[in-house]
Amino acid sequence: MPAAPSSAHRRRRRRHAVAAGALALSGALALSACGSSDSDSGSEGDSGSGSGKTHVVKTAMGEVKVPVAPQRVVVLDTAELDSAITLGVKPVGSTHVEASSGFPGYLPKDKVSGIKDVGEMLNPNMEAIAALKPDVILTSKIRHAAKYDQLKQIAPTVMTENTGYPWKENFQVHGDALGKKAEAKKVVADYDAHAEKVTTAVGGPAKAKATKVNVVRFVEGADIRIYGEQTYIATLLKDVGLGRPAVAAKAKDGFSYDVSPEKIDLADADVIFRSTYGDPKKSKQTQTVGSSLWKNMDAVKKGNVHTVDDELWIQGIGYTAANKILDEMQADLTKK
Repeated sequence: MPAAPSSAHRRRRRRHAVAAGALALSGALALSACGSSDSDSGSEGDSGSGSGKTHVVKTAMGEVKVPVAPQRVVVLDTAELDSAITLGVKPVGSTHVEASSGFPGYLPKDKVSGIKDVGEMLNPNMEAIAALKPDVILTSKIRHAAKYDQLKQIAPTVMTENTGYPWKENFQVHGDALGKKAEAKKVVADYDAHAEKVTTAVGGPAKAKATKVNVVRFVEGADIRIYGEQTYIATLLKDVGLGRPAVAAKAKDGFSYDVSPEKIDLADADVIFRSTYGDPKKSKQTQTVGSSLWKNMDAVKKGNVHTVDDELWIQGIGYTAANKILDEMQADLTKK
Protein backbone atom coordinates (compact mmCIF):
# COMPACT_ATOMS: atom_id res chain seq x y z
CA MET A 1 0.00 0.00 0.00
CA PRO A 2 1.55 3.34 -1.07
CA ALA A 3 2.54 5.77 1.63
CA ALA A 4 0.17 8.73 2.30
CA PRO A 5 1.44 11.98 0.74
CA SER A 6 3.12 14.42 3.09
CA SER A 7 1.41 17.66 4.10
CA ALA A 8 3.95 19.65 2.01
CA HIS A 9 3.17 17.50 -1.02
CA ARG A 10 -0.60 18.02 -0.51
CA ARG A 11 -0.09 21.83 -0.39
CA ARG A 12 1.89 21.73 -3.67
CA ARG A 13 -0.92 19.73 -5.36
CA ARG A 14 -3.56 22.25 -4.16
CA ARG A 15 -1.52 25.16 -5.55
CA HIS A 16 -1.18 23.40 -8.92
CA ALA A 17 -4.95 22.71 -9.02
CA VAL A 18 -5.80 26.34 -8.24
CA ALA A 19 -3.39 27.57 -10.91
CA ALA A 20 -4.85 25.17 -13.49
CA GLY A 21 -8.39 26.23 -12.58
CA ALA A 22 -7.52 29.90 -12.92
CA LEU A 23 -5.90 29.24 -16.31
CA ALA A 24 -8.97 27.37 -17.53
CA LEU A 25 -11.28 30.16 -16.37
CA SER A 26 -9.08 32.76 -18.05
CA GLY A 27 -9.21 30.78 -21.29
CA ALA A 28 -12.99 30.48 -21.11
CA LEU A 29 -13.37 34.22 -20.58
CA ALA A 30 -11.05 34.92 -23.49
CA LEU A 31 -13.08 32.63 -25.75
CA SER A 32 -16.28 34.32 -24.55
CA ALA A 33 -14.81 37.75 -25.34
CA CYS A 34 -13.89 36.57 -28.84
CA GLY A 35 -17.50 35.56 -29.38
CA SER A 36 -18.89 38.94 -28.37
CA SER A 37 -18.62 42.22 -30.23
CA ASP A 38 -19.94 45.72 -29.58
CA SER A 39 -19.92 46.56 -33.27
CA ASP A 40 -22.21 45.76 -36.19
CA SER A 41 -19.50 43.72 -37.86
CA GLY A 42 -19.95 40.05 -38.51
CA SER A 43 -19.37 37.67 -41.38
CA GLU A 44 -22.02 37.45 -44.05
CA GLY A 45 -24.54 34.76 -43.22
CA ASP A 46 -23.76 35.07 -39.51
CA SER A 47 -26.65 33.64 -37.54
CA GLY A 48 -26.38 36.53 -35.07
CA SER A 49 -28.03 35.20 -31.96
CA GLY A 50 -26.56 31.78 -32.63
CA SER A 51 -23.02 33.18 -32.89
CA GLY A 52 -23.17 35.02 -29.58
CA LYS A 53 -22.06 38.27 -31.19
CA THR A 54 -23.81 41.37 -29.93
CA HIS A 55 -23.87 45.09 -30.58
CA VAL A 56 -25.09 48.03 -28.55
CA VAL A 57 -28.38 49.78 -29.40
CA LYS A 58 -29.21 53.14 -27.84
CA THR A 59 -32.74 52.98 -26.41
CA ALA A 60 -35.04 55.06 -24.23
CA MET A 61 -33.92 52.91 -21.30
CA GLY A 62 -30.20 53.28 -21.99
CA GLU A 63 -27.75 51.17 -23.97
CA VAL A 64 -28.85 47.59 -24.60
CA LYS A 65 -26.78 44.75 -26.05
CA VAL A 66 -28.64 42.73 -28.68
CA PRO A 67 -27.60 39.97 -31.09
CA VAL A 68 -26.15 41.35 -34.33
CA ALA A 69 -28.86 39.60 -36.37
CA PRO A 70 -31.66 38.41 -34.07
CA GLN A 71 -33.62 35.43 -35.28
CA ARG A 72 -36.48 35.34 -32.78
CA VAL A 73 -38.10 38.75 -32.51
CA VAL A 74 -41.17 39.66 -30.44
CA VAL A 75 -42.95 42.99 -31.07
CA LEU A 76 -45.44 44.55 -28.70
CA ASP A 77 -47.18 47.22 -30.81
CA THR A 78 -48.29 47.87 -34.39
CA ALA A 79 -45.41 50.28 -35.12
CA GLU A 80 -42.82 47.66 -34.24
CA LEU A 81 -44.71 45.03 -36.22
CA ASP A 82 -44.76 47.31 -39.28
CA SER A 83 -41.03 48.01 -38.90
CA ALA A 84 -40.13 44.33 -38.69
CA ILE A 85 -42.26 43.35 -41.70
CA THR A 86 -40.93 46.33 -43.68
CA LEU A 87 -37.37 45.18 -43.02
CA GLY A 88 -38.09 41.59 -44.03
CA VAL A 89 -38.22 40.15 -40.51
CA LYS A 90 -41.16 37.97 -39.49
CA PRO A 91 -41.55 38.18 -35.70
CA VAL A 92 -42.17 34.98 -33.80
CA GLY A 93 -44.67 36.85 -31.63
CA SER A 94 -46.73 40.03 -31.59
CA THR A 95 -49.50 41.63 -29.57
CA HIS A 96 -52.77 42.69 -31.17
CA VAL A 97 -54.74 45.91 -30.81
CA GLU A 98 -57.83 45.60 -28.63
CA ALA A 99 -60.46 46.58 -31.23
CA SER A 100 -59.05 44.46 -34.04
CA SER A 101 -59.13 40.75 -34.71
CA GLY A 102 -55.61 39.52 -35.32
CA PHE A 103 -52.93 41.68 -36.90
CA PRO A 104 -53.48 44.78 -39.07
CA GLY A 105 -55.25 43.85 -42.28
CA TYR A 106 -53.04 46.05 -44.47
CA LEU A 107 -50.04 43.80 -43.84
CA PRO A 108 -49.57 40.98 -46.40
CA LYS A 109 -51.15 37.79 -45.11
CA ASP A 110 -48.08 35.69 -45.87
CA LYS A 111 -45.94 38.08 -43.83
CA VAL A 112 -48.00 37.71 -40.65
CA SER A 113 -49.18 34.10 -40.91
CA GLY A 114 -47.58 31.97 -38.24
CA ILE A 115 -46.84 34.85 -35.88
CA LYS A 116 -47.89 33.90 -32.34
CA ASP A 117 -50.40 36.28 -30.72
CA VAL A 118 -48.99 37.17 -27.29
CA GLY A 119 -51.98 39.13 -26.04
CA GLU A 120 -53.58 42.54 -26.17
CA MET A 121 -51.16 45.41 -26.78
CA LEU A 122 -51.57 47.13 -23.40
CA ASN A 123 -51.52 43.85 -21.49
CA PRO A 124 -49.09 41.41 -23.14
CA ASN A 125 -48.90 37.86 -21.82
CA MET A 126 -45.45 37.50 -20.25
CA GLU A 127 -45.60 33.71 -20.13
CA ALA A 128 -46.48 33.54 -23.83
CA ILE A 129 -43.59 35.88 -24.65
CA ALA A 130 -41.11 33.88 -22.56
CA ALA A 131 -42.28 30.61 -24.15
CA LEU A 132 -41.18 31.91 -27.56
CA LYS A 133 -37.59 32.28 -26.30
CA PRO A 134 -37.04 35.63 -28.07
CA ASP A 135 -33.57 37.06 -28.54
CA VAL A 136 -34.91 40.63 -28.75
CA ILE A 137 -38.17 42.42 -27.84
CA LEU A 138 -39.25 45.68 -29.52
CA THR A 139 -41.67 48.15 -27.93
CA SER A 140 -41.91 51.71 -26.60
CA LYS A 141 -41.58 53.29 -23.19
CA ILE A 142 -44.99 54.97 -23.41
CA ARG A 143 -46.60 51.55 -23.86
CA HIS A 144 -44.65 49.25 -21.59
CA ALA A 145 -42.23 51.16 -19.34
CA ALA A 146 -43.91 49.60 -16.28
CA LYS A 147 -43.18 46.13 -17.67
CA TYR A 148 -39.57 46.78 -18.65
CA ASP A 149 -38.00 44.93 -15.72
CA GLN A 150 -40.08 41.85 -16.52
CA LEU A 151 -39.39 42.05 -20.25
CA LYS A 152 -35.63 42.44 -19.96
CA GLN A 153 -35.51 39.28 -17.83
CA ILE A 154 -36.91 37.44 -20.85
CA ALA A 155 -34.73 39.03 -23.55
CA PRO A 156 -32.88 42.26 -24.42
CA THR A 157 -35.67 44.82 -24.74
CA VAL A 158 -35.37 47.77 -27.11
CA MET A 159 -37.72 50.61 -26.19
CA THR A 160 -38.20 53.87 -28.02
CA GLU A 161 -39.47 56.81 -25.98
CA ASN A 162 -42.82 57.19 -27.71
CA THR A 163 -44.84 55.99 -30.69
CA GLY A 164 -46.67 57.83 -33.46
CA TYR A 165 -45.10 61.19 -34.31
CA PRO A 166 -41.40 60.15 -33.96
CA TRP A 167 -41.99 57.07 -36.12
CA LYS A 168 -39.13 57.81 -38.51
CA GLU A 169 -36.58 58.05 -35.70
CA ASN A 170 -38.06 54.93 -34.10
CA PHE A 171 -37.68 53.03 -37.37
CA GLN A 172 -33.94 53.73 -37.31
CA VAL A 173 -33.76 52.26 -33.79
CA HIS A 174 -35.71 49.20 -34.95
CA GLY A 175 -33.44 48.81 -37.96
CA ASP A 176 -30.38 48.96 -35.72
CA ALA A 177 -31.85 46.44 -33.27
CA LEU A 178 -32.72 44.03 -36.09
CA GLY A 179 -29.33 44.34 -37.78
CA LYS A 180 -30.98 45.92 -40.83
CA LYS A 181 -29.46 49.42 -41.00
CA ALA A 182 -28.64 49.19 -44.72
CA GLU A 183 -32.13 47.95 -45.55
CA ALA A 184 -33.64 50.75 -43.44
CA LYS A 185 -31.72 53.36 -45.43
CA LYS A 186 -33.16 52.04 -48.69
CA VAL A 187 -36.70 51.98 -47.26
CA VAL A 188 -36.41 55.66 -46.33
CA ALA A 189 -35.05 56.66 -49.74
CA ASP A 190 -37.86 54.79 -51.53
CA TYR A 191 -40.49 56.42 -49.33
CA ASP A 192 -39.10 59.93 -49.92
CA ALA A 193 -39.23 59.33 -53.67
CA HIS A 194 -42.80 58.07 -53.35
CA ALA A 195 -43.89 61.19 -51.44
CA GLU A 196 -42.38 63.42 -54.13
CA LYS A 197 -44.29 61.49 -56.76
CA VAL A 198 -47.57 62.12 -54.91
CA THR A 199 -46.78 65.84 -54.63
CA THR A 200 -46.29 65.98 -58.39
CA ALA A 201 -49.49 64.01 -59.00
CA VAL A 202 -51.64 66.45 -56.98
CA GLY A 203 -50.36 69.41 -58.97
CA GLY A 204 -46.98 70.28 -57.48
CA PRO A 205 -45.78 71.91 -54.24
CA ALA A 206 -47.76 75.16 -54.57
CA LYS A 207 -51.08 73.45 -55.21
CA ALA A 208 -50.43 70.89 -52.48
CA LYS A 209 -49.72 73.62 -49.93
CA ALA A 210 -52.90 75.48 -50.92
CA THR A 211 -54.99 72.34 -50.27
CA LYS A 212 -56.03 72.32 -46.60
CA VAL A 213 -56.48 68.81 -45.28
CA ASN A 214 -57.92 67.49 -42.00
CA VAL A 215 -57.92 63.97 -40.60
CA VAL A 216 -60.94 63.19 -38.40
CA ARG A 217 -61.21 60.08 -36.25
CA PHE A 218 -64.38 58.84 -34.56
CA VAL A 219 -63.35 56.97 -31.41
CA GLU A 220 -65.58 54.71 -29.35
CA GLY A 221 -65.81 56.06 -25.81
CA ALA A 222 -64.19 59.40 -26.60
CA ASP A 223 -64.78 62.73 -28.34
CA ILE A 224 -64.17 63.15 -32.06
CA ARG A 225 -60.51 63.79 -32.85
CA ILE A 226 -59.27 66.34 -35.36
CA TYR A 227 -55.64 65.30 -35.69
CA GLY A 228 -52.92 67.83 -34.94
CA GLU A 229 -49.52 68.37 -36.47
CA GLN A 230 -47.50 66.12 -34.17
CA THR A 231 -49.00 62.80 -35.21
CA TYR A 232 -48.00 59.99 -37.53
CA ILE A 233 -50.57 60.88 -40.18
CA ALA A 234 -49.62 64.58 -40.03
CA THR A 235 -46.04 63.72 -41.00
CA LEU A 236 -47.32 62.05 -44.18
CA LEU A 237 -49.43 65.11 -45.07
CA LYS A 238 -46.34 67.25 -44.51
CA ASP A 239 -44.13 64.98 -46.62
CA VAL A 240 -46.51 65.47 -49.54
CA GLY A 241 -46.56 69.22 -48.80
CA LEU A 242 -50.29 69.46 -48.10
CA GLY A 243 -51.68 72.41 -46.14
CA ARG A 244 -53.44 72.21 -42.78
CA PRO A 245 -56.38 74.29 -41.48
CA ALA A 246 -55.78 76.53 -38.46
CA VAL A 247 -57.62 74.11 -36.15
CA ALA A 248 -54.80 71.56 -36.55
CA ALA A 249 -52.46 73.93 -34.74
CA LYS A 250 -54.85 74.10 -31.76
CA ALA A 251 -54.44 70.42 -30.97
CA LYS A 252 -53.50 69.64 -27.37
CA ASP A 253 -49.79 68.73 -27.25
CA GLY A 254 -49.93 68.67 -31.05
CA PHE A 255 -51.93 65.44 -30.95
CA SER A 256 -55.62 66.21 -31.44
CA TYR A 257 -58.27 68.86 -31.05
CA ASP A 258 -61.28 67.00 -29.66
CA VAL A 259 -64.83 68.08 -30.43
CA SER A 260 -68.40 66.95 -29.82
CA PRO A 261 -70.79 66.27 -32.74
CA GLU A 262 -72.22 69.74 -32.09
CA LYS A 263 -68.87 71.30 -33.02
CA ILE A 264 -67.92 69.08 -35.94
CA ASP A 265 -67.98 72.06 -38.31
CA LEU A 266 -64.62 73.05 -36.79
CA ALA A 267 -63.18 70.15 -38.78
CA ASP A 268 -64.13 71.66 -42.14
CA ALA A 269 -61.36 71.85 -44.74
CA ASP A 270 -60.78 71.51 -48.46
CA VAL A 271 -60.37 67.76 -47.95
CA ILE A 272 -61.24 65.52 -45.00
CA PHE A 273 -60.04 61.98 -44.44
CA ARG A 274 -62.12 60.21 -41.78
CA SER A 275 -61.77 56.93 -39.95
CA THR A 276 -63.62 55.09 -37.17
CA TYR A 277 -62.21 53.16 -34.22
CA GLY A 278 -64.77 50.86 -32.63
CA ASP A 279 -68.53 50.80 -33.03
CA PRO A 280 -69.85 53.53 -35.41
CA LYS A 281 -72.76 54.36 -33.10
CA LYS A 282 -70.74 54.35 -29.88
CA SER A 283 -68.05 56.46 -31.53
CA LYS A 284 -70.70 59.06 -32.54
CA GLN A 285 -69.87 58.54 -36.19
CA THR A 286 -73.40 57.59 -37.21
CA GLN A 287 -74.91 60.52 -35.32
CA THR A 288 -72.37 63.03 -36.66
CA VAL A 289 -72.29 62.21 -40.36
CA GLY A 290 -76.09 62.16 -40.40
CA SER A 291 -76.35 65.65 -38.95
CA SER A 292 -77.09 68.84 -40.88
CA LEU A 293 -73.94 70.40 -39.41
CA TRP A 294 -71.82 67.73 -41.08
CA LYS A 295 -73.73 67.82 -44.36
CA ASN A 296 -73.33 71.61 -44.62
CA MET A 297 -69.53 71.54 -44.41
CA ASP A 298 -67.77 72.61 -47.62
CA ALA A 299 -65.72 69.40 -47.87
CA VAL A 300 -68.89 67.31 -47.62
CA LYS A 301 -70.86 69.37 -50.14
CA LYS A 302 -68.00 69.22 -52.64
CA GLY A 303 -67.54 65.48 -52.25
CA ASN A 304 -64.09 65.84 -50.72
CA VAL A 305 -64.59 63.61 -47.69
CA HIS A 306 -62.86 60.23 -47.94
CA THR A 307 -63.48 57.32 -45.58
CA VAL A 308 -60.23 55.51 -44.80
CA ASP A 309 -59.22 52.38 -42.91
CA ASP A 310 -58.37 53.16 -39.27
CA GLU A 311 -55.93 50.26 -38.95
CA LEU A 312 -53.95 51.58 -41.89
CA TRP A 313 -54.12 55.36 -41.49
CA ILE A 314 -53.98 55.64 -37.70
CA GLN A 315 -52.70 52.39 -36.21
CA GLY A 316 -50.09 51.29 -38.76
CA ILE A 317 -47.34 53.77 -37.87
CA GLY A 318 -44.61 52.54 -40.20
CA TYR A 319 -43.25 52.61 -43.73
CA THR A 320 -45.35 49.74 -45.09
CA ALA A 321 -48.47 51.57 -43.91
CA ALA A 322 -47.10 54.93 -45.10
CA ASN A 323 -46.58 53.78 -48.67
CA LYS A 324 -50.08 52.36 -48.84
CA ILE A 325 -51.49 55.60 -47.41
CA LEU A 326 -49.59 57.64 -50.00
CA ASP A 327 -51.18 55.55 -52.76
CA GLU A 328 -54.66 56.09 -51.32
CA MET A 329 -53.97 59.79 -50.74
CA GLN A 330 -52.93 60.23 -54.36
CA ALA A 331 -55.99 58.39 -55.65
CA ASP A 332 -58.40 60.42 -53.49
CA LEU A 333 -56.78 63.81 -54.15
CA THR A 334 -56.69 63.31 -57.92
CA LYS A 335 -60.29 62.14 -58.32
CA LYS A 336 -62.22 64.19 -60.87
